Amino acid sequence: MRKLLNTLYVMTKDCYLTLDGENIVILLEDKTLGRFPLHTLENIVCFTYKGASPALMGACAERLVGMTFYTPNGKFLVRTVGKEYGNVLLRKEQYRISDKKEESLRFAKNMIIGKIFNGRWSIERTIRDHAYRIDKEKLKQTSNYLQGVLSEKVKQVSSLDELRGVEGNAAEQYFSVFNELILNQKEDFCFATRNRRPPLDNVNADLSFAYTILAGECANALYSVGLDPYVGFMHADRPGRKSLALDIMEELRPIMADRMILTLVNTKALQKNHFECQSDGAVLLNEDGRKVFFNAWQTHKKEMITHPFLKEKIEWGLVPYVQALLLARTIRGDLDEYPPIYVEVGD
Repeated sequence: MRKLLNTLYVMTKDCYLTLDGENIVILLEDKTLGRFPLHTLENIVCFTYKGASPALMGACAERLVGMTFYTPNGKFLVRTVGKEYGNVLLRKEQYRISDKKEESLRFAKNMIIGKIFNGRWSIERTIRDHAYRIDKEKLKQTSNYLQGVLSEKVKQVSSLDELRGVEGNAAEQYFSVFNELILNQKEDFCFATRNRRPPLDNVNADLSFAYTILAGECANALYSVGLDPYVGFMHADRPGRKSLALDIMEELRPIMADRMILTLVNTKALQKNHFECQSDGAVLLNEDGRKVFFNAWQTHKKEMITHPFLKEKIEWGLVPYVQALLLARTIRGDLDEYPPIYVEVGD
């Protein structure tokens, strides 16, 4: 089993990253802010305009250390890519499946089953833990609706368009009660509807940022097992869009992103002073807010879960890699169908 290494987050916008021997060095003008052995890292995430030296980017590509650059406000810019790994026949089979809607549907169905199951789990967990603080009946109605979608609708769809419609309705129902899952700081973290490009409130800013980071980790996982993150089964091909990364991210949204955001808000780790409003109305996490997020993100990645298919305990941070590996095995024909990850209400 792959070992979970560290991710280095660089959030000071004027920093420059360089290589010194086997160490990554973070510079701010003439001052050294940090020095980290490269072999202890699996990802470097930079929110800086100055970038990194070619020598460092080359060393990261050679050692399979993911390196991703964002603007200081969190907009994705670029990811370094090294050698292609994995069997070329695996990628050719991925492309063949992607071109056939019937075969793509077989994979996409299970991913959406995982997403809806995990969304229902998040709702049921709040009912279990906070029954006296919420509108229990409202949440139960939505949970029952999602259960009905799982048992009656998803498995019966016959086209990708039909599946996208069912998934869209399920997501609308899920987000219609998302505000009920927010227990504290209601004035500052009131959720009315999902909005993005740009996010227009604090909760949507949190969700958009978490999804961006999660999508990057899913793309890294797919690269590591030899799959092309740009060629998906449910998300249509579009220049520059990591469609397969978005596909496998679907089932992870409720359990790796949404639930962590709810925890940060409900424990008051994130507060209104961690956000800033742009001239176009966009609301974004500021530098202090991103620090809070990444501290929690790294802690969450080290927590353990029993994988429902493997029946083994793994760290949360390895879940995207495991799902990418299971997807590769299914594409090769080693598994009859792709097994999505899901969590039980008692977990």
